[in-house]
Order: sequence, then C-alpha cells, then structure tokens
Amino acid sequence: MSSQVSGGPRQGLNLRQAETYERLLAAGEAELRAVGREALTVRTVAQRAGVSPATAYTYLASRNHLFAELFARLLTDNPAPEPTQGTAYERVRAVVHHFAALLHDAPQITAAVTPALLGDDPEVERLRLRIGAEFARRFAAALGDANEPDVLDALLLAFSGALLQVGMGLMTYPEFRDRLDAVTAVILKEAS
Repeated sequence: MSSQVSGGPRQGLNLRQAETYERLLAAGEAELRAVGREALTVRTVAQRAGVSPATAYTYLASRNHLFAELFARLLTDNPAPEPTQGTAYERVRAVVHHFAALLHDAPQITAAVTPALLGDDPEVERLRLRIGAEFARRFAAALGDANEPDVLDALLLAFSGALLQVGMGLMTYPEFRDRLDAVTAVILKEAS
C-alpha cells in the first residue's frame, strides 16, 4: 500500500466510524456509476449507504471531497510495481502505462476527479497535495539515479498536463500513454 495516499480519514476512527466511512465510499462509488457525477449528491450517497445526510457530511465535506477520496483510494488500492529493472526511460514508461491503464479502467472516478481537484474545498486541497506527492514519489522511484529535480519537475508537469487534457476530453488514455512515452524520451534525453 502506498504510504503517501493511505493516510486518509480512516486514521483515528473507531471501528464503527471506519465501517461507516467504508460504507460511504462504497456507496459513493456505486452511486457515481449509477447516476454519474452531475446527479450524485452527498444526500443520495447517504441514502445508498443507509446513513443520515448529517452522518454523511461528518465524513464527506462535499461531493468533490468524495470524488477526491475515491481517486486517492484508487491509487492506494493499485500501487504501481516498484521499478527496479531497465533504464530510467523504461521504468518511467512502466509507471505511465500503469497509470494509463488504471485510469482507463475507472472512467467514472477519473472523469469526476478532474474538476473536483481544481476546486478550493479544504478537504480536496489536502487530498490534492497527497495525490500529487504520490505521483512525485512514483516518478522519483522510477527515475532512480536519473532523479534530478528539474527532470522530476518536467515529468510531473507533463503528466499533470496530460491528465488535464484527458479530463477535458482532448485525448484518450491510450493517446495519453503514447504521448507521454514520447515526452518522457525527450525529457530524459535532455537530462543526460
């Protein structure tokens, strides 16, 4: 399990609270699949989870907070294989391909999280920082000896920009993967 993304609201909860939180996340994901991000509300998630809206708001500040929590959970539950073999390019490429496949396989969550992460909700901001730190950790690990601050920054900027373009519908996840392969080759060639 990833150390950066796993430190969410589950910490410090008693067993009953943790169960309620888990029910809300499961209900949130089911509701998102059933009705989409536009129709989903914290109240409909609460109803699906079998809790009161007041209880749901104790755990989820907003639907954007829910979307960010679901995305953080997606990362936590699907760690990239730790890259240890091959060149820096091959290791970074493996991380990019892992992300592309993961995001492609969870279209409702990835579509909902793009606008959610751009919001100013304090709970979303906390998660945005954790998610970004996890992206940085995975790319830094893949770079290994080639991990220089400018190289990592360039990769993270390219990656986040590509994520935003997918979120805006300007490219697909296979295009995301292929374009980042080319950009990564340029960045790492320039760094050597």
